[in-house]
Amino acid sequence: MNTNTPPEEITGNLVVKDPFDDAAGITAVIQSVKHTFEGTGLVRGSKSLLKLNQKDGFDCPSCAWPDPDHHRSPIAEYCESGAKAVADEIMTNHTASPVLFQRYTVDELLQKPDFWLSQQGRITQPMLLKPGEQHYKAISWDEAFSTIADNLNELDSPDEAVFYTSGRASNESAFLYQLFVRMFGTNNMPDCSNMCHESTSVALADTLGLGKASVTYEDYAKADVIMIMGQNPGTNSPRMLTVLEEAKQNGAKIISVNPIHEIGLIKFKNPQSPRDVLFGGEKLTDLYLQVRINSDMALLKAMCIILLEEEEKTPGQVLDRDFIEQYTSGFESFKKSLSQFSLNEMAAQCGVPLEQIREAVGMFRNTRKFIICWAMGLTQHRNSVDTLNEVVNLLLLKGSIGIEGGGASPIRGHSNVQGDRTVGVWEKPKPEFLDALQKTYNFEPPRHNGFDVVKSVKAMHDGKVKTFFGLGGNFALAVSDTNYAAEAMRKLKLTVHVSTKINRSHLIHGETALILPCLGRTDHDNQATGEQFISCESTTGVVAQSHGVVDAVSKDLKSEVAIIGEMAKATLGNTGSHARRNLPPLPHNVTTAEFWDAFVGNYDLIRDGIEKVVPGFDKYNERIRVPGGFYLPNGPRVREFKTSDGKAHFTVNAPDTYTLQPGELMMMSIRSHDQFNTTIYGYDDRYRGSTANGG
Repeated sequence: MNTNTPPEEITGNLVVKDPFDDAAGITAVIQSVKHTFEGTGLVRGSKSLLKLNQKDGFDCPSCAWPDPDHHRSPIAEYCESGAKAVADEIMTNHTASPVLFQRYTVDELLQKPDFWLSQQGRITQPMLLKPGEQHYKAISWDEAFSTIADNLNELDSPDEAVFYTSGRASNESAFLYQLFVRMFGTNNMPDCSNMCHESTSVALADTLGLGKASVTYEDYAKADVIMIMGQNPGTNSPRMLTVLEEAKQNGAKIISVNPIHEIGLIKFKNPQSPRDVLFGGEKLTDLYLQVRINSDMALLKAMCIILLEEEEKTPGQVLDRDFIEQYTSGFESFKKSLSQFSLNEMAAQCGVPLEQIREAVGMFRNTRKFIICWAMGLTQHRNSVDTLNEVVNLLLLKGSIGIEGGGASPIRGHSNVQGDRTVGVWEKPKPEFLDALQKTYNFEPPRHNGFDVVKSVKAMHDGKVKTFFGLGGNFALAVSDTNYAAEAMRKLKLTVHVSTKINRSHLIHGETALILPCLGRTDHDNQATGEQFISCESTTGVVAQSHGVVDAVSKDLKSEVAIIGEMAKATLGNTGSHARRNLPPLPHNVTTAEFWDAFVGNYDLIRDGIEKVVPGFDKYNERIRVPGGFYLPNGPRVREFKTSDGKAHFTVNAPDTYTLQPGELMMMSIRSHDQFNTTIYGYDDRYRGSTANGG
């Protein structure tokens, strides 16, 4: 750009201007209110926002950031992203009724932008696309379930079907879903965890014995140092900024590690704080380490080398020797491996000046109250497990696991993505989980591993899978290789999507395609025994209840639980199907219909099943009714490591090296501020100073 370029440079449809200099603030409140009331109206929108993330309300359908353990603000206990998600869900000014599908062919809809598709509103009736036809048409629920059952029962093997799960599903629907899928006879249960924090789950399970955060909500405010790696909380989990501000006010230092400067890591203006609104926000980051893309392991190794050097100078003053000796294994091998790496080479590889790395280490050198947070900037690489192992190595050196104000803190990206995995949605179930499932429900679950997302797409592409069932999500667009995924989806005999709104995956379909419209988090859920509630798990392992606050936009919508129950009845109720899968009589000699109808009519019965099958859910129905919910057991928090030797593991990892040729660039993808995963809320990324001119 030359010096004569005007302040606003317009390139095609994109307006580029100065970015904001702080995150959130009154602007975020205005945007939240504007987005909500434009789509829903004053009464419906206000009622929903006032109950969002409240103890007597509903869990935000956006990210998995935890709610405060104790006091919650009676107003604005949500962020801009959450308000947009709620507005999208309860939108009533527009509905995607059958008339919309009559007006547009599938090919015509496929040409529309994703934002336009979302703006059409909630789907109101089950829709069917028959082979060779170009228009989805409304059908009855009975016809929809019959179509699914006929297809599933005609497969040569249950493994010719895959059953995908989005993180939006509740504990209740996820547990019932996996129960049906395993009774059907397969473990082909890819889920969105495969595409976001799978590397976290693997690394933490191997090193600490549990693939979850080892911190509580209150630990953030008690930390002396918080290091945020590969995460942009201002856009991806804005409510995290509140606890970071509290930590700063308590004296904590924050180190941010990211390839680009993000305003959400630099400065936060809390809209609930009169001081912030009147006098400016809180400066968050004390030291910004601008690493090269995917060079985080080199940075972490440099930090570990410096800590060991400092320990040699002042023995017993830097490392937590007692913790290392009592609670860990592999330290000597890890220490020896560091001698292979040059400190200068590690600094050069990560692109951070050595003096800045030493400054960062100086911040946590003399404290154990050290939290490392990370998100998909660390998890989305082929070497992610090794990088996260190195995160754990650094925390173990400091003894920062199992103490107040210290620990490992992955930040999950989708509400209840962690809960779905906890209650059994996994293609590699543990034997003890299957044993408990068998004992409780009197059937033999399949024992072989199923397909994850990558293997599912390859199997669909190779013709080994013929049916896709998606419980939420936008599968075709979420998979990294969208063209390959689209080719795979179009080879299927049947695609089924349980959704609230139209998305691109509905238009990239199999020979026959179904869209099943479901209730959202905000909707009242009335069943045979009265209004039901669901439960979700946050990124810190808190399980809390969530119940709808507004009437659904259509009386033809069913809950995810009801859809699963009806599908199970139609599929497993077939006598031939039941016999073919060698399913024994159901418990207490009830019929298939009675078995599934009981769950649908009373979600307490599903929670009773979770309690019997999944450790940590003792007295589930009693504790879930306590306002604010309860923490699941977490071994690393109390220094109990369920690993092969009962100890936390140091590991030996080697950083990858990348040599770019002249003219080559290494690139990464980022999420726009007006986007959540595959959902587009608008075209304004004000934090980065870019807006689509005219949309």
